[in-house]
Amino acid sequence: MADGSPTFRPWTPPRRDKPLSLVEFLWVGWRNPLLMWSKRHFREPQLYGKGPLGAIIVISHPEGVRHVLTENAANYEKGALQRRVLGPLLADGLLLTEGEIWRRARRILAPLFTPSRTLRLAGRMGEVCTRRIESWPLEDGAGVINIDSEMSGLTFDILSATLFSDELDGDAKGFEQALNRYLAMGARIDPLDVLAAPTWIPRLGRAASGGVARYFEERVASLVTRRRARIESGADSPDDLLSALLLARDEQDGAALSDREVAANILTFILAGHETTARTLGWALHLISRSPRAAAHLRVEADAFNLTDPRWADTLPWTRAVIEEAMRLFPPAPTLARRALGPDVIGGQAIEAGTAVAISPWVLHRHETLWKDPEDFRPERFLPENRKSIDRYAYIPFSAGPRVCIGAAFAMREAMIALATILRAADIEAISAVEPRPTHQITLRSQTPIHLRLRARQSG
Repeated sequence: MADGSPTFRPWTPPRRDKPLSLVEFLWVGWRNPLLMWSKRHFREPQLYGKGPLGAIIVISHPEGVRHVLTENAANYEKGALQRRVLGPLLADGLLLTEGEIWRRARRILAPLFTPSRTLRLAGRMGEVCTRRIESWPLEDGAGVINIDSEMSGLTFDILSATLFSDELDGDAKGFEQALNRYLAMGARIDPLDVLAAPTWIPRLGRAASGGVARYFEERVASLVTRRRARIESGADSPDDLLSALLLARDEQDGAALSDREVAANILTFILAGHETTARTLGWALHLISRSPRAAAHLRVEADAFNLTDPRWADTLPWTRAVIEEAMRLFPPAPTLARRALGPDVIGGQAIEAGTAVAISPWVLHRHETLWKDPEDFRPERFLPENRKSIDRYAYIPFSAGPRVCIGAAFAMREAMIALATILRAADIEAISAVEPRPTHQITLRSQTPIHLRLRARQSG
């Protein structure tokens, strides 16, 4: 750093010297896919090969990422593996649909997540954050917090308040427990899915996750039924995402989303939206606890933070930079999978139809040719005066191109408000020298819960 302060380097999984055998690949994919990456992946712009599972290309250079996600996006569909893993819950949601079904849903949903609409929700986000923080035991200095659990609860409360007008019944704990069980077992990459085995063969992980899918489906179906009845009765309905989903019409043909599509998209926002922001906040707080210099900058910004100022986001450059650096080191979605529909050429490599295409933000964001000191926590990379030097396609925490995350602006504002509100109320302290170890479970989680001490800040 410019002032000579030491930088912090979080724990990084070991990298392999040699390629994995098929058996090793299946085992590592089940255990923790982060362990499959070799040293070459972080040094080479792309790697191509053929094996028992077919051809695959791993792309880690901005030109190739731009080509697949934007310039020739129509030639690359979401991989079948992702649909096999997440399909039981999200098959009709924006995350997994393709073609005209996806384009129609995107047209309907896009107006619900404009920056101006998201900005109007800022005050409500701040209220929820303040209320949640007031429940933490900060005053006696004994406030050791399970950060993973608290951030899940906080982002669930924000989601419920802003997108569903608190009609999720405040059951944050129940949703969190069900989500943890689903991610730990039901959504893991089963070797049978990798091998494209018939769906009638039971997947042990999904069987072990029990009735999680039924729990989510029943809760969401009840939510949709209650709101639809309210709308059809002529009663005033909240101006939120749920009402918008039920009332939305395609501008081209006037069609509405089916109840199944509405439910799948609600589950997408609950499971994907709130989970990714919760993990980002958790990793950011961990990094802050290890970086006194970053914490000092954030405290100054937090003290001046005022949501009534329409330009409040511009007053938080370090806060935003810390969040973006946290997403660089710990991208919420560590790997993007695609499949080539037709032949193409990527980075000089000819590929055939059916080739698996992997773009891993985990690799891309730590690639030795793209970043200086890629393993170090250096939030100043993302300060306004430095950010313009970062290639748009070298940093893709929200993906890119036509399928860029529709809730990106919402998630960023939510994370900035939450982090500023927390730093205004508390100092963040590490309680152990042992570093949390990231694991890829659809999102990027810590293998064991992150615990930090939060102490009430003293005025003056």
